Amino acid sequence: MDLSWSEADTAFRDEVRQFMAEKMTPEISRAGRLMTSVYSDHEASLAWQAILHERGWAAPAWPVEYGGCDWSLTQHYIFSRESQLAGAPSLSPMGIRMVAHAIVKFGTPEQKEFFLPRILTAEVFFCQGYSEPESGSDLASLSMAATDDGDHLVCTGSKIWTTHATEANWMFALVRTSRTGKKQHGITFVLVDMTTPGIEVRPLVMTSGEEVQSQVFFDAVRIPKANILGNIDEGWTVAKYLLEFERGGGATAPALQVMAEDIAQVAARQPGPGGGVLIDDPAFARKLADARIRTEVLEILEYRVLAALAGGGNPGAASSMLKVISTELSQTLTELALEAAGPRGRVYQPHATCPGGPIADFEPPADGYVSGEPWQAVAPLRYFNDRAGSIYAGSNEIQRNILAKAELGL
Repeated sequence: MDLSWSEADTAFRDEVRQFMAEKMTPEISRAGRLMTSVYSDHEASLAWQAILHERGWAAPAWPVEYGGCDWSLTQHYIFSRESQLAGAPSLSPMGIRMVAHAIVKFGTPEQKEFFLPRILTAEVFFCQGYSEPESGSDLASLSMAATDDGDHLVCTGSKIWTTHATEANWMFALVRTSRTGKKQHGITFVLVDMTTPGIEVRPLVMTSGEEVQSQVFFDAVRIPKANILGNIDEGWTVAKYLLEFERGGGATAPALQVMAEDIAQVAARQPGPGGGVLIDDPAFARKLADARIRTEVLEILEYRVLAALAGGGNPGAASSMLKVISTELSQTLTELALEAAGPRGRVYQPHATCPGGPIADFEPPADGYVSGEPWQAVAPLRYFNDRAGSIYAGSNEIQRNILAKAELGL
């Protein structure tokens, strides 16, 4: 595997860097730099999406005929890498990175014509309706009922941990249309207009105090059959296809490398135990060095997956490995950041950050006072939010089961 970029790839990297430097406004840059989770400030995210859309780069992984870019796999990786190195705010993945691919593959011509251009402009903004109060990792056990009523399905039940449900005007969801046969059968994939009567959204307050996720209740909600993606009772096929895009396709190592470097810099000026600075404390330095080595390992693994894809192969179980390593490494780094933040990292001051959702029951000081630096205010919120990293997109325990079966034959 050749780890060097070609001359054309280097030129593309420079083009992306110049674009980032010219187009990222101070407000957008601040939103990316002070993110408290994987989700950026909603308004900043939309503003950045509009800038990318104007350049034709909002959805580079889409087919070209629908607004994607005719890039090589290496160029896709470089763009993802440079976006993270530049500190660009993340775009909400539910529309562009997830359901759009399912619409391209399984959608009718009418569904493609309506949804795809509107996802690009954010006129249509999706949330994901998968998990239920009694159905999380075992998604196929979902029970939200959808009964046939002529040209409609009538849905009753609830979805939970629904990110951006308060902002979304559409949801893609899995509903139960049949209870015969194995549990994966009888699931239907639907696109739901969130303004439909009978839908109620109740925000959930995270441990960080943010309201990014919600529980969504359906009371006899009528969904036109024209909004079914794929076939009735065969939504599990659509969901499995979509899951490939939820777990992969980007470069996560660069952002973690930037985080590790930032921690090293602040630890070089933060007081350490017994005098001196924190970076001179052997215990802290050892943990940070181990994390930085692991970010390099992760980058090599990402290159290996890229090489496999470029050669026409399939990453297979490697996607599970990347998911485990990246989320657990991120958790390690947020722990180190909180340790480096010291006593000021224990102060709850979300007004100094750019959270991914509204902050519940918090009144900022009238004068906007912040104890310490903004990064010290970010540290505890990132720490709390990152605890979910090893659960979402398929828990790491399930990913290890996949690896054990696929690679070890267990």
